[in-house]
Amino acid sequence: MFPISDDDIRGAPPAIVTWGLVAVNVLVFLYQLTLSEEALVNFFYTFGAVPALILQGEQLYSLFTAMFLHGGWLHIIGNMVFLLVFGDNVETVMGKFGYLVFYLIGGLVASAAFIAINPDTTVPSLGASGALAAVLGAYIVMFPRSQVRALVFLGFFVTITRVTAFIFLGLWFVLQLFQGIGTLGANQTGGVAYWAHIGGFIFGLIIGFVLRGRAREIKRFGA
Repeated sequence: MFPISDDDIRGAPPAIVTWGLVAVNVLVFLYQLTLSEEALVNFFYTFGAVPALILQGEQLYSLFTAMFLHGGWLHIIGNMVFLLVFGDNVETVMGKFGYLVFYLIGGLVASAAFIAINPDTTVPSLGASGALAAVLGAYIVMFPRSQVRALVFLGFFVTITRVTAFIFLGLWFVLQLFQGIGTLGANQTGGVAYWAHIGGFIFGLIIGFVLRGRAREIKRFGA
């Protein structure tokens, strides 16, 4: 399933921070497209988060810059669509500055989880999915009954279905958890950083529980 929309909060202001994050990610990706293959690899190793280097105290800035790098079209499209669908409601509850801080810290927590599981990895980790996972974790707590409209691919056929956020995001997390457990004991040298997703999601759950009372008020009375 691939999300295309959700139930927006009545009277919510424009999600400026969410759109701003999408814009920055897209601009960085467009810049990546201008680089040669060799230059792109160097770019990833310079600004992507390499666990082995970070644990030596090197390239600590990459914990932030890695959140805005993506490995291909499917990578960035998937992350940005999820962020647009689920980020606006979370931004409304947290406020613009609070949401931005939450997003960035969520990305850091996600990277810390990945590094803890893969401390010797010398391949850079990159992408917004760790920070995005924090947004999803907060969303499932604050808006569990929100209706998510999603594309369902059945071979050559595509249909649209509606499912609650609790089911949609709950299944997403269970999949990440099982995939993450499957990587334990095998030092990841590439692919999906499942433990970054798991760490970010759990961080989002915690913050979501703290703010769920405010979310209820906003859902009831509007933004």
